[in-house]
Amino acid sequence: MAQTPVYSRPDVLTDVPTFYCPGCGHGIIHRLLAEVIDEMDVRGRTVGIAPVGCSVTAYDYLDIDMSEAAHGRAPAVATGIKRARPDLLVFAYQGDGDLASIGLAEILHAANRGENYTTVFVNNTVYGMTGGQMAPTTLVDQKTTTSPDGRDVATMGHPMRICEMIETLMNPCYIVRSSIHAPPEIRKTKKCIRKAFDYQLAGEGFSFIEILSTCPVHWHMTPGQSMQHVKDVVQKAFPVRTFRDRPEERDA
Repeated sequence: MAQTPVYSRPDVLTDVPTFYCPGCGHGIIHRLLAEVIDEMDVRGRTVGIAPVGCSVTAYDYLDIDMSEAAHGRAPAVATGIKRARPDLLVFAYQGDGDLASIGLAEILHAANRGENYTTVFVNNTVYGMTGGQMAPTTLVDQKTTTSPDGRDVATMGHPMRICEMIETLMNPCYIVRSSIHAPPEIRKTKKCIRKAFDYQLAGEGFSFIEILSTCPVHWHMTPGQSMQHVKDVVQKAFPVRTFRDRPEERDA
């Protein structure tokens, strides 16, 4: 009996071995981006920006025009590209250490200006590529290489919630936090990416997607345990929800 394939590799996704560790969520997110770009038929006019961190290897897996940015500076690069070529679909692909630490001022000011590009913010609560250090999003009591006894609120503060910060600004048109710890959440995240890209092409302004992801190596967990950890623990600190969906909500 002939078999009908359920899935096939998106054209935008390159056929190369992955750099990412087993159980890392970046590969899932790359595929979602590739699927959306294919379905929208915008491959020839899409530009991605990947700064320092695990995200920097995105250009190896997405067969589109990509630009590298200095650590935390993806919003500046995305702003420049989109202003020079407003006909392009531009997205920045950033991790939590990059965006919420050295790049915090960059992302807040880009959002406040309402720059018409999309940020895909991958939050795995730790610096991944550079050695597992504490990130701005590291959970309370979470152990990292720079907080070996766990994050202490008294000396290190609470985890920073970036969606909630951006929601206080008037100009962003779409702010959402999603997850990829299970198939239903993966499908929802894909819809979020598509909506953000649609808003951008309609000229509605800044869109921001935070995606809760995993880092099994620095969490010292198996891939399965890390997915369950996102569901049971990470989502309590970072509730999955839509903060702002439609342009009219921004303007209310």
